[in-house]
Amino acid sequence: MNFPLLNAVLNGTSAVLLVAGLVAIKRGRRELHERLMYTAVATSTAFLACYLYYHLAIARGRPTTFNAVGGAKTAYLALLLSHTILAVVNLPMILRTVYLARRERWDAHRKIAKITFPIWLYVSVTGVVVYVVLYHFNPPAA
Repeated sequence: MNFPLLNAVLNGTSAVLLVAGLVAIKRGRRELHERLMYTAVATSTAFLACYLYYHLAIARGRPTTFNAVGGAKTAYLALLLSHTILAVVNLPMILRTVYLARRERWDAHRKIAKITFPIWLYVSVTGVVVYVVLYHFNPPAA
């Protein structure tokens, strides 16, 4: 199984579901929004499980390195750092946003969702970008 590709597909799917969920709620389709967002949570959860399994059981803590130098390496590391930090920060925010929706605390839900959504979308999209850069634009090791 190609876990890095699977993880990229799961991240991309989450991004599409998030945007569709936003469109649904903006159009007043609350039930569709709810289904799309729960599916985004499930997809992101599957990503996290696959990511952890891959890195702990298969790669065993040996990450794939980006072999470029100079500005390309700096840009990649900045992207990876922002992606990783925001992913860690966003997890409790996603859980809180879902919790508030389940409790039908709509004002609080909307308030945190306005922060959670763009971070979650950024993390999902940059997850795909990290995959593409690392596995398709990574120069050979020197």
